[in-house]
Amino acid sequence: MRLKTKYLINVILLSLVDIVIPIPILGIILIYVILQRPLWFKDAVRAIHNEG
Repeated sequence: MRLKTKYLINVILLSLVDIVIPIPILGIILIYVILQRPLWFKDAVRAIHNEG
């Protein structure tokens, strides 16, 4: 399974949890990524772009 597919499945699962639980988990993660710029996110983006 490609890395893009794994990340897409993770986002879909988080979206489903977001629907069930009234706390906007994806929004919180997005705000964290925008404000903190964690290394794991940069590494994930690089890995997706280098895969192709």
